[in-house]
Amino acid sequence: MIFNTQSTIPIYMQVAEWIENEILADRLLPEGKVYSQYQLAEIFNINPATAGKGLTILVEKEILYKKRGLGMFVMGDAKHRILTTRRSDTLTKMAKEIVEEAKRLGVMDEDLIELIKHIQKEG
Repeated sequence: MIFNTQSTIPIYMQVAEWIENEILADRLLPEGKVYSQYQLAEIFNINPATAGKGLTILVEKEILYKKRGLGMFVMGDAKHRILTTRRSDTLTKMAKEIVEEAKRLGVMDEDLIELIKHIQKEG
């Protein structure tokens, strides 16, 4: 993955999101070891402190936990936590933005629903 340095999303947040995506894709498994901040820094050519900040966010969200002297590990229920959060927060926020834009453009609810169904079939 290449981080978008032009994005309004800070790189450390992109690191956290990348790790979450790895958990969702089952490439990082429950109770499995996660890359260290130095490994992440080397992989993505970023500052170790930036990578560390991304890891810290996930510890605070109880997605990862630290084992003293051993590193960071994935919480047993991390995938469930990520799915719950993204469904309730992220998806709701995005849906609200889409609905607001549709209203501004005069798009009827039925047309918006059909558009979503069409996009879902394509993807």
